Amino acid sequence: MAHPPVFAPESPELIDSPRRIVVRRTRADHAFRWTTRGVAILVLGLLVAIGGYLLYQGSSALDRAGWGFLTEDVWEPKSGTFGVRGLLTGTILVAIVALVVAVPIALTAALYITEFAPRRLRGLLTSTVDLMAAVPSIIYGIFGFFVLQPQLIPVSRWLATNVDFLPIFEIRTIDVKARFVDSQFSSSLFISGVVVSTMVIPICCSVSREVFGQAPPGEKEGALALGATRWGVIRAVVLPFGRGGMIGGIMLGLGRALGETIAVAMIISFNTDFSFRILDGQGSTISSLIVLKYGEADTESISALMAAGLALFVLTLAVNTVAGVLVARSRSGKSTEI
Repeated sequence: MAHPPVFAPESPELIDSPRRIVVRRTRADHAFRWTTRGVAILVLGLLVAIGGYLLYQGSSALDRAGWGFLTEDVWEPKSGTFGVRGLLTGTILVAIVALVVAVPIALTAALYITEFAPRRLRGLLTSTVDLMAAVPSIIYGIFGFFVLQPQLIPVSRWLATNVDFLPIFEIRTIDVKARFVDSQFSSSLFISGVVVSTMVIPICCSVSREVFGQAPPGEKEGALALGATRWGVIRAVVLPFGRGGMIGGIMLGLGRALGETIAVAMIISFNTDFSFRILDGQGSTISSLIVLKYGEADTESISALMAAGLALFVLTLAVNTVAGVLVARSRSGKSTEI
């Protein structure tokens, strides 16, 4: 009976030691590597410089206000009583309203462009969305002031009448059907958020469309071959593959909503009261505070506005940091299954 051949075991050094891959970079590779590294350091340096400048310019105001800067609602820098509690709340509420309105519309439009639209129509819709992202903010503000604001007042009144069991939709006026409360509805955080959502939609839609369009066609065709419906392919392949891109687009839209200035200043009534109600004209945003008060500000007021800008800068930086963590944990294609 023939015995199977016996092979001598390899050397332990060969087994344990991985093969060393030698990468030979050309001068162009080295130049490109150092150029990109320098640009990245420059961007980081600009970020630190902006934060340091705001901190330096607003340090005197922060010293005068102390911790009251985060707990005070009144904005009177000349008297030494000022804070951004109500302004921060208004900024966050406007951004939340904008995302609630914009994200479903943006994702639905992105899915239609990539999965359902005819080829001839797809290019037109893509160009239209990209063009909307390039429209200046003042145009959206004018559109919101003259078109959206009158149309949203009845919606606000309906919400205050029928959904007032939620604290966010409560208003101070008891008789919500009276005409004199239209001024409250017309300058509310709700309408400001809807106007801002028109600027968030093209950003979220554009980013999501790019990611959805890169879904692997082989997996989509395989799912269809196995009997999946078109919605099944979207749910099992396209959406999991584009999860990271969707989160990134939503966070980009959130950053746009947090820092929007002109459109909000045209709609909202300047009121620094702290409130979670979005229908009755209470509250304002930090960006609108800066644009409305900078022209008449003296030295002390400018320092206070710089401190308010620092608060908005830190808030935006925190949002971007969270966005980076979420995108890293939800990489595109990470959980694609058929």
